[in-house]
Amino acid sequence: MSRSPINMAASFSAHQSARSHPSPPPLDRRPLPNDMRRNDHSAPPTPHYDQPTAAQQSEAFQQALNTIEVQGSSDDDTYSDSGYEESINSAFLSTSTSMTSSVRHWDFENGRRYHAYRQGHYLLPNDDAEQEREDIKHATVLTVCGGKLHFAPIPENAPDTRILDLGTGTGIWCVEMGDQYPSAQITGVDLSPIQPDWVPPNVSFMVDDIASEWLYPENHFDMVHARHMGVAIKDWDHVLASTYTHLKPGAWLEFCEFDYWPSCDDGTMTADNLHYKWHVLVTEGMKKAGVDLHAALLLKDRVTRAGFHNVTERIMKVPLGHWPKNPLLKKVGSYMHAVLYDGLQGICMGPLTRGLGWSRDQVELYLPGVRRDLNDMSVHTYYSLHVITAQKPYY
Repeated sequence: MSRSPINMAASFSAHQSARSHPSPPPLDRRPLPNDMRRNDHSAPPTPHYDQPTAAQQSEAFQQALNTIEVQGSSDDDTYSDSGYEESINSAFLSTSTSMTSSVRHWDFENGRRYHAYRQGHYLLPNDDAEQEREDIKHATVLTVCGGKLHFAPIPENAPDTRILDLGTGTGIWCVEMGDQYPSAQITGVDLSPIQPDWVPPNVSFMVDDIASEWLYPENHFDMVHARHMGVAIKDWDHVLASTYTHLKPGAWLEFCEFDYWPSCDDGTMTADNLHYKWHVLVTEGMKKAGVDLHAALLLKDRVTRAGFHNVTERIMKVPLGHWPKNPLLKKVGSYMHAVLYDGLQGICMGPLTRGLGWSRDQVELYLPGVRRDLNDMSVHTYYSLHVITAQKPYY
């Protein structure tokens, strides 16, 4: 079969175009070798991200905003991923005080652990392997954003500055913000109490559901931050309305979201690529649960309709793999490849079993081909990262 290229720059409507209900592959009852059961492996290592120079940051950031140059076969590839073997968790070891403890209840399904509070609202697991993957994703975004934890302005050294992080996950963004802004009060909320037990004294975590009514006072926060919530939020208008209500006049929101679609600028992604087909299936399974994996494409318009002013959108290309020529983007691509490769099973198990009716064995038997095509560095795919900042008006 010939491999015809796809125009991956197609619009959101093309992503969501009508298609027949995907059918699972026939059940193959052969025993699975260990290398096909990724959840049986130890968690992937967490990367170390050294601070690059200003020139390196500028060059990588400009390519991410425009077109990423591909590594040529004759180019001198001096990139080393030795830093990937180091840990970034030392950020959690700063002088700190204990967070308020929460009762930890879990739900287990298909060999993975999920949150039990508001069970089923979030389709991805929350076990150790998933937490490691989320911290690698944090390193990825931090690197591609030039080392910036945020773009929205917040008050400097003001003792009453309050920052809220929605869907905080492992809490790593809150911890690093707490170190950077020691006079600010930073709160992270999540459905899962998986945050560290020891945190900076100005950081706290709460188990809460942002899809419900918020319990904070109106006009309370100087910044509301969220990232990677496209797989969790079903009613964006409600979340944006709550954000507007609870921000102070003149305060800012910042939402950082991936469009989870394997885009490609040079036609190397093709319609028969199993990595591409995997995204189609996961998108369909998520849609059954009311989750739009391409919500990032419409988020700027939603923020504007919610009444915010000074709305700015930065769109950066985050490569999937070490195919870029730029050394910093090569590192970013390696991180993002690890995020996806090690997360394939956890990402799709819920959408394919709950949404499309697949069995666990059918999912496991489908994934080796997806991993093979994901590892093909002649295919130059990337996700688009949308960073949206906006201000609540003063009046």
